[in-house]
Amino acid sequence: MSEGLNPRQALHHGYSRPIKPSTLARMSDTVELARQLISCPSVTPEDAGCQQIMAERLAAIGFSIENLPFEDVSNFWARRGTQGPLLAFAGHTDVVPPGPRDQWQSDPFTPEIRDGMLYGRGAADMKGSLAAMVTACEDFVAAHPDHKGSIGFLITSDEEGPSINGTVKVVQHLQARGETIDWCLVGEPSSRERLGDVIKNGRRGSLNGKLRIRGKQGHVAYPHLAANPIHLAAPALAELAAIEWDQGNDHFPPTTFQISNIHGGTGAENVIPGDLDIMFNLRYSTQLTEQAIRERVQRLLDTHQLNYTLDWRLSGEPFLTPAGELVDAARAAIREVAGIETELSTSGGTSDGRFIAPTGAQVMELGPLNATIHQVNECVAAEDVERLADIYRKILDRLLT
Repeated sequence: MSEGLNPRQALHHGYSRPIKPSTLARMSDTVELARQLISCPSVTPEDAGCQQIMAERLAAIGFSIENLPFEDVSNFWARRGTQGPLLAFAGHTDVVPPGPRDQWQSDPFTPEIRDGMLYGRGAADMKGSLAAMVTACEDFVAAHPDHKGSIGFLITSDEEGPSINGTVKVVQHLQARGETIDWCLVGEPSSRERLGDVIKNGRRGSLNGKLRIRGKQGHVAYPHLAANPIHLAAPALAELAAIEWDQGNDHFPPTTFQISNIHGGTGAENVIPGDLDIMFNLRYSTQLTEQAIRERVQRLLDTHQLNYTLDWRLSGEPFLTPAGELVDAARAAIREVAGIETELSTSGGTSDGRFIAPTGAQVMELGPLNATIHQVNECVAAEDVERLADIYRKILDRLLT
């Protein structure tokens, strides 16, 4: 227990009361599991053994395990119980590359606890959450071996990558055999300043465009013999950037348009480029549809009489889980464990929840602080990993007992 936390340490991060002594007995188990997972160098799409560790723990408490690899991606579906309702935990074992190793205070795949913080790539995003999910279920099953309904785990190694052969394929597999998730709890790091202060009950849609404006290459000294696609595109791009797409609504901020990459030219100072390539993204609310966005963009480009090609890729439709059984259970659990009221939010990027929500499931994201995700020296408070397990356990109590 040299790395365990004493009750006084729980007063850090603004918690209203210390960790109970009964929690300390389990503390090393959840944190140790998180450390085991962090020790696996699972840079996307590699799993590096994480899923086997989780599956063995779940099988030991009565889960049936189904490995579902697709291409180079490892996935598994685990379920305990055969009846509804089904509460599924969803998450990913893959992590982003660690970046420059010399900028880490310790090896990114050798987890360390310093000053109560657990360091390592994936500590916050999202191996701490995965550990909390597993130990919460172990505690719940021990107390309620004959719980009502079913518990599921949908785990992938393709969330940080293209997200083609991961959760979306598993969901399709489950749908094909009529297996329906009622509630889905995604372990993404949702908290802003204190554990549980924010839960994501929806996400904006994400639509990507690859635009090529065609001109005519030539010498800069003879512009009348060329057609500069940068000059041709500039007015249209300025107009796209200035559009007010909508004003959002009670649940979503306004839609945004952002150019993420622009490239033209040969690299020579005296050559007018022949083509201009532009990448852009729209994060959109439920006020708009994918089709409406496409039509408006293409109409604007046509108005400017541009010679162009445009390829679209939809990352995900917007989704929203209003207050209901899942959100209410989470709010009550956070209130009991952390002593705070939580905020519902749809801000931020996308998550694999976008593949699960269209099935009709209530989907919510609840995890630790997101302050250091994808950064060097990624870390999470060790006590937060434990408190997260307590929150997950209490959500199980409310929904499946």
